[in-house]
Amino acid sequence: MLSLISGMLGICSVVLCAERQILTFLFGFAQISTYAYICYTEHLYGLLFMNAFYFLSQIYGIYVWRRRLNQNDVAHGSILTKHVLPRQLPSKVMAGIAVTALLVSLLTGWLLGRFTDDTQPYLDAFTTIPAIAAQILLVLAYREQWFIWLFIDVLYVIMWARAGDWCLFAQHIFWCANCVYGWLNWKESREQKIVE
Repeated sequence: MLSLISGMLGICSVVLCAERQILTFLFGFAQISTYAYICYTEHLYGLLFMNAFYFLSQIYGIYVWRRRLNQNDVAHGSILTKHVLPRQLPSKVMAGIAVTALLVSLLTGWLLGRFTDDTQPYLDAFTTIPAIAAQILLVLAYREQWFIWLFIDVLYVIMWARAGDWCLFAQHIFWCANCVYGWLNWKESREQKIVE
């Protein structure tokens, strides 16, 4: 039941993110709380650490997104209905992020396998380390976050299938589709004038 609740909260959060709505962070806080408990019971310590990071990044994300809201939205003054204006990373920076995440993931997987009872150390590492990069890009409103999230969500599909948690498996299938939608939506909005 907790997986189902966590999955529904997560789906709401990522759909709102794809729509560039600041309300994503409210649902994010609720999803983080339930998901962290599930990760603890499954001995997925990388994901447990990740949820602590997510919690802190949600707070900073609200601050950043409030400053990047599109003031041209016809929203009658409500920040909850305005859209964040996305940024774009240079491809060289994105390549550097990808290589760094790969190397740090390998090291983290080895450390988790050697020093903890993590049940899936490398899969845990390859979903945790890139997620840190993706979350930072999300908080800073960079559209390239969607490529990283898609990679991570494919790995999560495998992880939760192996753990036998079909609610979280289904959640991540949906999140894969949402990554494609999010990329298209953020890419289209990039054509708007952005005030840095």
